Amino acid sequence: MEHLDESGFSTRYEHPADLNQRKAELSIAPQYQSCHTGISKQGFVFEGHVPAKFIAAFIDNPPAGAIGLSVPGMPIGTPGMEMGERFTPYTVWALQQDGSARPYAQVATAAEQF
Repeated sequence: MEHLDESGFSTRYEHPADLNQRKAELSIAPQYQSCHTGISKQGFVFEGHVPAKFIAAFIDNPPAGAIGLSVPGMPIGTPGMEMGERFTPYTVWALQQDGSARPYAQVATAAEQF
C-alpha cells in the first residue's frame, strides 16, 4: 500500500471476514491469488504485489474482457517484497472475466517495475 500511496494512488485497508470467499466473488482463480486484493474505484481487481505503473496503465487502457491484474505469490523484489538487491523475474497477468488470465507484462529486472 505504501508503494501505491507514494505513486499517487489513495488506498484504504479492509479485512473481510472471509478473504478466500471475497477472491472467489471477484473471479480470481486460485492460481492467480496472492496475499493482497485491491479494487479500484472503477471496479478493477489488482491481486498481489502489482507495481503501480502497471495499475495506472491498465486503468487508462483496460484490455477487452479483463477485470484486473495479478502477480501471483510474492516474488522477491516486487514492491513491498524488497530484499536488498535480490529480485525474481515475474509475469503480471491480466485477469479475464471467465476466470482465465493472459500475460500482461513480463518484468525481468527490478528497474522495469518503476
